[in-house]
Amino acid sequence: MSLRVEDLKIYYCMKRGECKAVEDISFNIEKGDSVGLVGESGCGKSTVAFSILRMLPFPGEIMDGKILLDNEDLVTLSEEQMRRYRWTKISMVFQGAMNALNPIIRVKDQITEAIRTHNPSISKSEALKSARELFKLVGMDPNRINNYPFEFSGGMKQRAMIVMALACNPKFLIADEPTTALDVTVQAQIMELLKKLVNDLGITLMLITHDLSVVAETCKKVIIMYAGKIVESGSVKEIFAQPLHPYSQGLIASIPSIEKSSNQSLASIPGSPPNLLKPPTGCRFHPRCEYSQEVCRTEDPQIEELKKDHFVACHLSSGRIASEKYNQVIQKVKL
Repeated sequence: MSLRVEDLKIYYCMKRGECKAVEDISFNIEKGDSVGLVGESGCGKSTVAFSILRMLPFPGEIMDGKILLDNEDLVTLSEEQMRRYRWTKISMVFQGAMNALNPIIRVKDQITEAIRTHNPSISKSEALKSARELFKLVGMDPNRINNYPFEFSGGMKQRAMIVMALACNPKFLIADEPTTALDVTVQAQIMELLKKLVNDLGITLMLITHDLSVVAETCKKVIIMYAGKIVESGSVKEIFAQPLHPYSQGLIASIPSIEKSSNQSLASIPGSPPNLLKPPTGCRFHPRCEYSQEVCRTEDPQIEELKKDHFVACHLSSGRIASEKYNQVIQKVKL
């Protein structure tokens, strides 16, 4: 199942003004792809995910654009029509599994309820059988399905949430920070599980995270967002080998490496993300960019395909302005 987003614009309309959470973004995810959506907290990643499912929290609103799932524009569907898409064609593993399950209802009842709500013709025993099979698929003892959520560890709760997301056999899965609050070992197990599901079930995956190293291990393609806009997108191999946007360079430079000496400090991006009630003029990254020039402060760069399937929105990378220091970094950055 493929997804195409065209010129999507999402605002949170509040008394203080319009928070421009997502501004004119476009991207494609082909059937069977695994794509990472990356950026700092508040850049609009989860807002994009909730808009795809048409579950934007109040006062979020899709102001413009299209969300085409196999060429069907989800933006134009009624709530009743959209209910037929959720969980049966496209589903989501929500961030914070610790709080996503009802602590006083057995896990089996929560999963079978989801199955039977979307497939009323399925009996309770059939739904339970399906849930037990899914428990096996994610590497859990099917007998644990009778437990309450508080009897599960953090990793088991996250696997249970993955089971719920897969309960109605969707072909497109959104995983929003699926390793939040988990220790490193369990994080690795969850990410290996997602890779296995993509390969074995042919699921199309959109992984939302702030961690580029997780994307490098899990995904084939990456979309990098900053302050509600896409700044760079392309194959993981291409972008890790030579990131062209200064923000992408900063994110990659901040990843710990075993090649660095123990006393060498990690790189960081100075400053903070902008207030999206009043975003900066021109390029939204220019207040934090060491290469910024006058055109960066006045004109918003348009995203361009600089190499095959490698898109960048930057005056520097497009060659409109020059910086000797930027060119030196482009030649040096290799992971």
